[in-house]
Amino acid sequence: MEVNGKDEHKVPLLPSLDSVAVAVPQPIHNGDKNAKTTVFKIRGINCATSIESVIGRLNGVESVVVSALQSQAVVRYMPELVNVKTIQKAVEDAGFQLDELSEQDIAVCRLRIKGMSCTSCSEAAERALLVVDGVKKAVVGLALEEAKVHFDPNVTNTDFIIEAIEDAGFGADLISSGSDVNKVHLKIEGINSMEDWTVIQSSLESVEGVNHVEVDSEGHKVAVSYDPDVTGPRSLIHCIKEAGCGPNFYHASLYIPPRRRETEKQNEIRMYKNQFLYSCVFSVPVFIFSMVLPMLPPYGNWLDYKIHNMLTIGMLLRWILCTPVQFIIGRRFYVGSYHALRRRSANMDVLVALGTNAAYFYSVYIVIKSLTSDRFEGQDFFETSAMLISFILLGKYLEVVAKGKTSDALAKLTDLAPDTAHLLTLDVDGNVISEMEISTQLIERNDIFKIVPGAKVPVDGLVINGQSHVNESMITGEARPIAKRPGDKVIGGTFNENGCLMVKATHVGSETALSQIVQLVEAAQLARAPVQKLADQISKFFVPTVVLLAFITWLGWFIPGEAGVYPKHWIPKAMDGFELALQFGISVLVVACPCALGLATPTAVMVATGKGASQGVLIKGGNALEKAHKVNTVVFDKTGTLTAGKPAVVGAVLFSKISMEEFCDMAIAAEANSEHPIAKAVVEHAKKLRQKYGSPPEQVPEVKDFEVHAGAGVSGKVGVKLVLVGNKRLMRACNVLVGPEVEDYISESEQQARTCALVAIDGKVAGAFAVTDPVKPEAARVISFLHLMSISSMMVTGDNWATATAIAKEVGIQKVFAEMDPLEKANKIKDLQKKGAVVAMVGDGINDSPALVAADVGMAIGAGTDVAIEAADIVLIKSNLEDVITAIDLSRKTISRIRLNYVWALGYNVLGMPIAAGILFPFTGIRLPPWLAGACMAASSISVVCSSLLLQSYKKPLHVDDARGPIHYSNSM
Repeated sequence: MEVNGKDEHKVPLLPSLDSVAVAVPQPIHNGDKNAKTTVFKIRGINCATSIESVIGRLNGVESVVVSALQSQAVVRYMPELVNVKTIQKAVEDAGFQLDELSEQDIAVCRLRIKGMSCTSCSEAAERALLVVDGVKKAVVGLALEEAKVHFDPNVTNTDFIIEAIEDAGFGADLISSGSDVNKVHLKIEGINSMEDWTVIQSSLESVEGVNHVEVDSEGHKVAVSYDPDVTGPRSLIHCIKEAGCGPNFYHASLYIPPRRRETEKQNEIRMYKNQFLYSCVFSVPVFIFSMVLPMLPPYGNWLDYKIHNMLTIGMLLRWILCTPVQFIIGRRFYVGSYHALRRRSANMDVLVALGTNAAYFYSVYIVIKSLTSDRFEGQDFFETSAMLISFILLGKYLEVVAKGKTSDALAKLTDLAPDTAHLLTLDVDGNVISEMEISTQLIERNDIFKIVPGAKVPVDGLVINGQSHVNESMITGEARPIAKRPGDKVIGGTFNENGCLMVKATHVGSETALSQIVQLVEAAQLARAPVQKLADQISKFFVPTVVLLAFITWLGWFIPGEAGVYPKHWIPKAMDGFELALQFGISVLVVACPCALGLATPTAVMVATGKGASQGVLIKGGNALEKAHKVNTVVFDKTGTLTAGKPAVVGAVLFSKISMEEFCDMAIAAEANSEHPIAKAVVEHAKKLRQKYGSPPEQVPEVKDFEVHAGAGVSGKVGVKLVLVGNKRLMRACNVLVGPEVEDYISESEQQARTCALVAIDGKVAGAFAVTDPVKPEAARVISFLHLMSISSMMVTGDNWATATAIAKEVGIQKVFAEMDPLEKANKIKDLQKKGAVVAMVGDGINDSPALVAADVGMAIGAGTDVAIEAADIVLIKSNLEDVITAIDLSRKTISRIRLNYVWALGYNVLGMPIAAGILFPFTGIRLPPWLAGACMAASSISVVCSSLLLQSYKKPLHVDDARGPIHYSNSM
C-alpha cells in the first residue's frame, strides 16, 4: 500500500537478515544452458522500455527485464556472443550508466597479501590479480593487507589466484571463500582407517542442506558448509554419531580454528621486533666502533691498529658486523626489489636496497683499497648501511603495531558475541523440559535459548517469553536500554540488563546482524577512496623520480667538489668529495620513501569506518566518506524517517449506507496482504472495530487480483466486489468520485497532519480511516543543527500536500515536495544536482531506492536487525535522525584527517629531500646522514598512522537525548 509515500515492501541491506531478497523480476530461463544472467544497476533511468530495447537488440541477449522502481536490469545472454562490457557500452551510448551488480556463478574470496610496503606494491598485486583468466574484479587494500577477488570458478580457482600473487613477488594466504559463509569445523574421534573417513563424508553429504564437505584426515577434522535454513551444526554432529556402527563409534565435537588474522598480525609484529633486535646486535657495535669510541681517546685508539697496509681493526670489525645485517637481516629488501623490478615497477624496497648497497659496496671498495695499498686513506660507511636497515626495521615494527590499532573498533565488534548459550528444550505445551549450556556456534535456527540478567544475547532472535531491558549501544549506539517484550527482536552481542528472556533464534552464524555489520565494515575498509587516487598517481613515478634526484644530487656535489667550486674545508675529516656526495645521494634515496603516502588514506578510512560502526553508523567505504563531506543539501523522506514510522488510526468514518462490520471486513481483506505500516495500522484498527460492532470474522475474506499501486494504495476483489484502499490519487486513477463530504473530511484531517486512507467499494467511497504518524522527537533539533552546519533541508514524500506541509512546519523544513511517486523523487534529486547541490537522501523504504541511488549520498534509516536499504551508501542502524549529522560530521573530520595525513606524508619529503640533498650544508654545516634520513622516513609512516588513530577520539556533535540547551557546531577535531 502507498498512502503515505511508502511502498509495501522494505528492502533490507543484507537479504539474510530477513531471509528475503530484493524482488527483481527474473527472466524465464528457456534458452541455452550455457547462458549467463547478470544483474545491473542503472543510473539515469527514466524509461524502462528504452533500456529493454537497447539491450534486447544486441546479438546474444536472450532476455532482459528492467525494473524502473529498483533501477535494475536483469539480462540473460550467451557469453560466447556478447559480454558484460559490450552490454554496458551499448547502454552507456544510449545515455544511461550501467554498473554490474552481480553475476550468477561468480565466487568471492578474500586473501591475506604479504610483503606489501607501499602504494605501488598494492597496485602491482591488483594488476597481477586482474590479469588472471576468470577474475572479474579485484581490490587490494594496503592498510588491511588483504584482497577481495571476484572470479568465475568455472575458469579459475583460489589456487591459481594465490599462485598469481606469489609470481608477482608477494605472499598470499586464503582467508575465506564464498563457501565459508556458513561453515562449521568439527573434530572427529574414533577414526581407525580411511574407510571411516569415507563413511563420515558420505553420511554428511547425504544430509539435506549440506553443500560441501572437506576432510582433513591428518588433523582428524572435517569442515562442512551448509544451508542454515535446512540444517545446523548439532544436526551434523548427530549425523556423524549415527554413522558409527558395530566396533566403530564416532564422536564429533566443535572445533574453533585459531583466528588467522590475529595470529598473523602477532606473528608479523614479532617478526619485525626480532629482526630489529637481531639487527641491533650487529649495528649497535658498528655504531659504537665508528661514531662513539673514536671520539673517546684513548679508549678507541685500538681501533686504528693496522692489520695489513692501511686496513685497521676497526674497519675489519665494522665489515664483519655489517655483512649479516646487509645480506641476512636485510634480505627482505633484496627480494622485494627483485620482484618489483621484475614487474617493471619500483617501491620502498628498491630505494632501501639502492641506498644500503651504495653505502656497503663503496665501503667494501675502501676495505679492498686499504688492504692492497700502503698509502690509501679512505672512510668506510658500514655504519650507514647497518644503522639504516635497523632504523627502517624499527619503523616497520612501530608501524605494524600502530596499524593493528586502526581496526580496534572492528575487533571489538567481532568479540561481542558470547562463547556459550543456554539452550532450552520445550514440550508441546511450551514447558521447559531441559536446559543445557552449549557453544554459541552450535545454535541452529528456531532453537529456543534463555538469556539471564547480565548475559549477552548469542544470536539474533525473537522474544517469546519474559520482559527485560537490553543495552544495544554496542551495536546501534543507542545509549538507553531498550525494553523487550514477547514479539520484540533482539540482536546478537547485545547485553541483557535485568529480566530473564526466552528467545527463539531467527538468524545464526554469518546471518546475524553483528556478522553482517562486520562484513560490511571490512568491505568498506578494503574499498579504495577517490581521494587516494592522488597517492596512486604519485606512486607511479615517485620512485624513479627520487632515484633520478638522488643521482643528480650526487653529481651536483661530486662534480663541483672535483672542480674546486666549493672550499675543501666543507668536506668533513676522513672524507673526500666523492664520499660526501655519495652520502648526500643516499640520504635523498632513503628520506623520500613513499610509504607514508600510501598509508594516508586507508588508515584514516579504517579508523573512521570502525568508529562509525561502533556508534551505529555504517559507512560503505571511502567513496561514501568522501562524498558525504561535500553534502550541502539533505532531502528527507517523511514516513519512517521524519516520523516514527508507526502509524496509528485515530478515527474512522462511513460515507455510504454500509454496515461497519462489512466496511471493516473489506478493509481487512484488502490490506491483509500488505506489509506497509499504515496497512497494518488499518487492519489492527478495523479488527478492533469489528469486535466492537460484532463478533470478529472467523477468517479474513480472500482477496483476488491483489495489486499494489506505487504511491497510491492497493486494490483487489473481495468476493465479487472491487475494493480500493488508498489516497485520493488512487481514487482518481480508478475513476472513483470523491464527493464534497469526503473532500471536507480529507481537508480537515490533513490540517491536523493526518493521512486519510479512503476505502472504495465498487467505484464508490464507502468510508475512510484517519491515520497519524507522530514526528520523531529529535527531528526539529536535527534540522536546526543541519542549518548551523550550512546544510539546507527539504522533504520529498508521496503523502498529500496538506499533511506534508504540516509535518514540515513542525520540524522546521522550508521546502516541501509532496504527492511524488518513487521515480519523481529520484528526478527531483537529479534536478537539485543540476543546480549544483550535493545531495544526501535519507529514506527507509523500497520506494526510496531510486532516490537513494540518484543522490550523491544515500542514507538508509534502519531499526533493529533491519539494518538498511541495499541502495544506500551510509546505513544508520537505529532510527535516530541525529545519526544523519554524525555521518556527515564524521566524514568531514575524516577527510580533514586524510588531508592532514598528506601534509605529514608529503611534508617529510618536501622538507626532508632538500635537507638530505645538502641545501643547508653550505650555510649552516647541517646535513642529514643516511642513517638519520632512515629514521625520518620511518617517523613519517608512524606519524601518519598515529594521526589517523586520533579519529578514535571522535565524539558525536549532537546528542538529542541529553542536550536541550543552545546548540553549536565546530568542524574542528
